[in-house]
Amino acid sequence: MCNAGCAPQKVTDRAVHILRLTIQFQLPACHSLKDKRRRLGGLREKFGSKPNIAVTESAWHDIHDRANWTFVIVGENLRIIESLQEQIQTYASQSVDALVTHSSREYLH
Repeated sequence: MCNAGCAPQKVTDRAVHILRLTIQFQLPACHSLKDKRRRLGGLREKFGSKPNIAVTESAWHDIHDRANWTFVIVGENLRIIESLQEQIQTYASQSVDALVTHSSREYLH
């Protein structure tokens, strides 16, 4: 709140960018949902704690050997968004006990 005599604050319009990244996985020899969660849980732990990334398993919840994860990255700086997207894809392809079968990205705003 501003008391009498204070200057009004200037509001600037800044573009906010929203990137949706979807990654599909195949989990060979995965025979239980518990094993599936164990093998992919690092994705949520590593990226779900970041304030500008939302992470969810977005499809195939009851299928043991397939997974579809969606990451939504929000920010004002495109370079930071692109860097985060690359970090996610690198981690998914190199550090997760699953095969990346497809990935797609789309700017929503």
